[in-house]
Amino acid sequence: MRRLHILCEGQTEETVVREVIEPYLRSSDVYVTWSIFTTKRPAGGPSHRGGLSTWGRLASEIRLLLGDSSITVLTTMLDYYGLPTDVPGMATRPSGSPHDRVTHVERAMADSIKDPRFLPHLVLHELEAWVLLGHDALGELTGDDALARAVQAIVTHARGAELVNDGASTAPSKRLLRLFPLYRKTSDGPLVIAEIGIDAIRNACPHADAWFFAVHSALKQEA
Repeated sequence: MRRLHILCEGQTEETVVREVIEPYLRSSDVYVTWSIFTTKRPAGGPSHRGGLSTWGRLASEIRLLLGDSSITVLTTMLDYYGLPTDVPGMATRPSGSPHDRVTHVERAMADSIKDPRFLPHLVLHELEAWVLLGHDALGELTGDDALARAVQAIVTHARGAELVNDGASTAPSKRLLRLFPLYRKTSDGPLVIAEIGIDAIRNACPHADAWFFAVHSALKQEA
């Protein structure tokens, strides 16, 4: 039995992995586990989870997980938007497309960890890009057709949900909150993503599609 473990940035990513991605990737000879990134491990107290701070802490968590020999492939669900600036590859990103830039960082992360079981993945630009893709589902959830049209216009103007940029006021989550201040990241986001499904995401998001393909290929190689 092969095991895929997904290290999640926070509660929203964990919910999406548990409710949407795990059923999609699970098979008769593959099982999926997950955990939320631990930001602090205080002595004698509970661990604090969620939200990235430095590459050093993230790398330590990754290496700790790779110490578990039962993990066949370790991957991540982390947002490219807001990634700490000291993450390998961030300072040397090429001037090409967003897909080129995020792939450059992922490769640098893998090179830094130096373990063939590690398959880093950064959501371009953040998980809310997948929510933007589900504009119709978001409209149904909120009962607001105007919201659905406004979100669809954002994706159309950017020429793809993954291309909605990572500016401090224009990132997917910022746009959603501006259009719908009552948006609940940890509940509304996973509900919309579950409604549209992974196949729709793969069809519309090349970087996400490449990740799912790479996960399948890595697990197959280890069979």
